[in-house]
Amino acid sequence: MATKSKNLPQWYIDLKTPPSHPKSSNIPDPPGFSAKKRFSSKQPARKPTTAEETDTLKLKKAWELAIAPAKSVPMNAIMMYMSGNSLQIFSIMMVFMLFKNPVQALTQTNAVFTRFDSEGTRGKLFLVKVVYVLTNLLALGLGVWKVNGMGLLPNTRSDWLAWETARQPLENTVLAFR
Repeated sequence: MATKSKNLPQWYIDLKTPPSHPKSSNIPDPPGFSAKKRFSSKQPARKPTTAEETDTLKLKKAWELAIAPAKSVPMNAIMMYMSGNSLQIFSIMMVFMLFKNPVQALTQTNAVFTRFDSEGTRGKLFLVKVVYVLTNLLALGLGVWKVNGMGLLPNTRSDWLAWETARQPLENTVLAFR
């Protein structure tokens, strides 16, 4: 062992060996620190949570999850505005993601809220799910706005000319002079 310590650098030995002299008593502990508390193994006993407290916490987390899609709408709106109305790969991919994420979230609504489901929260989760669906529909509305701005929605009469029939004239005029 003595030969191993001779080969090791002094800084390594200093770091690995505990100090041999106790802490000097003339230096006070910093505010909020006590050596007695540090080495005590007793932890304050926590009282067990009640079912009502757990249900309240679950409902609070469910509301946070329901409002989350609405928090991303302003960022998505700014991104859609900045991407422009031209048909480019960047704007097309952004619009695709703007449609994909809310549709995917809407199809998984019940699966998202199953971890919050209990006897105490079952009745209150319906309103949370409704808000979740509405916020995702708001994100879909943003996608529809962008697609309309890009000119991809057929909302004018000229978009449907292929299905219009030609007007039948009430009178025909024939030129008499040739």
